[in-house]
Amino acid sequence: MTKYLKYEEIDKDNMLEIAKALKEGKLVVFPTDTVYGIGTNAYNKEACEKIYKVKGRPEYKPLIILISDISMLKEIVEDINPFEQKLIDNFWPGSLTIKIKKKDGVLPNLISAGDKYIRVRLIKEGLTHKLIQLAGVPIVAPSANLSGSITGTKVKNIIKELGSKVDYILDCGDIEKDTVSTIVQVEDEKLVVIREGKIKKQELAKIIPLKE
Repeated sequence: MTKYLKYEEIDKDNMLEIAKALKEGKLVVFPTDTVYGIGTNAYNKEACEKIYKVKGRPEYKPLIILISDISMLKEIVEDINPFEQKLIDNFWPGSLTIKIKKKDGVLPNLISAGDKYIRVRLIKEGLTHKLIQLAGVPIVAPSANLSGSITGTKVKNIIKELGSKVDYILDCGDIEKDTVSTIVQVEDEKLVVIREGKIKKQELAKIIPLKE
């Protein structure tokens, strides 16, 4: 049964309960600094498979991983090159998702859709940052909607689509702007913009030249 909580109802005990549930592989809908996400423990293969099933998401589409601090990043990626570090220094925490080479055998392969690279973002402080911190594990968090439908910004739509399929829904009100994160990858000391979102190409080009 899905547990529904409004923002004003979420106290310290609830936070600990939800963080524990995330760590155990339960599915939680929460607001991020872009849209609502549906999250679970990134280390838990069965839980990640459930997200694909619940969303009806094709397995060739990778999942974005949210972290609460750099120590989490170092546990899941092989190395951070100087150009990736520049991006981290200038845009994290924030709405920039960076594609970085993963450590072998640490995360389920389906998260990266079989790729050697994972998509990671350090989230800004707030409710979800605190939940990840309390859970102590990186969280996969695609948008809280059925695949192909409107991105998860309206709580009413989220409840309609996912209400009976997840363990928790944290209602912090509607998100007015449907703005996704920008996804990038460093190639040959230049930046490839895979998806332009909240952070624009002009801002990125000031830090690392864009690959044509």
